[in-house]
Amino acid sequence: MNRIHAGVLTIVASAVLAACGGGDDDDEPPARATIVTAQLAGQATAAQIDQGTAASGIQPLTGAAACDVDIRYVLYMTRDPAGKPATASTAVFVPSGTAAQCSGNRPVVLYAHGTTTTKSYNIADISRDTTTGAFNNAGGSEGSLIVAMYAAQGYIVVAPNYLGYDKSSLSWHPYLNADGQAVDMVDGLRAAKAHLTTTSGSKPSDKLFITGYSQGGHVAMATHRALERDYGGEFTVTASAPMSGPYNMVGMGDAVTAGQVNAGAIIFTPLVINSYQRSYSNVYTDINDVYQEPYAATAETLFPTDDSLSDLIAAGKLPNDPTFTNMLFGPGGLLTDEFRDSYEGSGYRKDLVTNTLAGVDGTTTIVWKPQHPVALCGGAGDPTVFWAVNAPVAQQAFATQQVQVPAFNLEDRASLPAGVAGDQIYGGFQQAKQAAGANVTAQYHGTLVPPFCNALVRGFFSAL
Repeated sequence: MNRIHAGVLTIVASAVLAACGGGDDDDEPPARATIVTAQLAGQATAAQIDQGTAASGIQPLTGAAACDVDIRYVLYMTRDPAGKPATASTAVFVPSGTAAQCSGNRPVVLYAHGTTTTKSYNIADISRDTTTGAFNNAGGSEGSLIVAMYAAQGYIVVAPNYLGYDKSSLSWHPYLNADGQAVDMVDGLRAAKAHLTTTSGSKPSDKLFITGYSQGGHVAMATHRALERDYGGEFTVTASAPMSGPYNMVGMGDAVTAGQVNAGAIIFTPLVINSYQRSYSNVYTDINDVYQEPYAATAETLFPTDDSLSDLIAAGKLPNDPTFTNMLFGPGGLLTDEFRDSYEGSGYRKDLVTNTLAGVDGTTTIVWKPQHPVALCGGAGDPTVFWAVNAPVAQQAFATQQVQVPAFNLEDRASLPAGVAGDQIYGGFQQAKQAAGANVTAQYHGTLVPPFCNALVRGFFSAL
């Protein structure tokens, strides 16, 4: 697979000036989804894709590749949560080849990726180091999975990197800001479709599917909601299938502050706090009320970064807790007891309610009514995004709107599709957990669940 070179990503100087507010102050900023630069960045052949899925053991889930995949990269204009212009980028994985499903009008999967702290994250770069075999970019693993699962089977995949990552001009990331991230996703989709109109033999059909994993599950659901609410004259959603996402944000916040701290909370919580403080300006007036010393001094600019987590710990910017879970509060922890104790009536909790997509706040159900099919997927043993707090609660919330949403739980055979396909998914997941051994908890959310849920999601989409 061809590596994406830095020169390919060069931005036209005039576009940068416009995006960042340079030039004449009376100039209108470029419209949303304006393409700044777009390139064919490489290609993955079917043989290369099969080699990768065979080596990782996921080919029984992905199937053999039917198509080669062109790897396209688009830098586009969007808006930050304050409505100010900013650039962001997206991968566009396009099937190619002689098989019928590899050209012509192809269904589109709009994919939202999971949480990353790595500033240079670029899901379009799925190249590997020729010596070690390791991915050259933090986005390579997730990117290669969706290439094999969707693009190599005939779907056009649009996968934005999000504001704040890769070559984005925004210095921070609007993490789990439902409306803010949906705007970015919509503009990435628009720019990708405009790019393909003039450059590719494969064109977007009228089928539009939305999915994403973890953070991306929340983003996918938010994007489905926004497309039906705000962009119905431009797009028609065929279906969505969010995976392992925190749809019930306030439920997650309540659980964590009550002592049920999720795995990785020391990473996720600063991302959420910084996003909501920058978006709503109501989380704190004095950062020392939120973070313990010495973390308050650097918390606002901590993520995203290309510094490794181990380097951040060594520099005293994160607690020395390799689990990123046990020192969220308490002596030497990241956050103050004052922040935890004042949580119930705080601006922070209000922001979590605002960004809850399908959940419960006390006795109040928070939900929207999808006009097109939705399915959920995850695993009840997830230590990172609690299944019980999210998927079944969301399922029940949608039911209040007379919308029946299947929730595929990899730990519950009865929740999975009937027949051989469901048997294989359930049995394969149990085998994968057994093979993980003592590492099953550490691998559960980020490694074990994604390929199985994506296989279920593709099956759900293919039936529509």
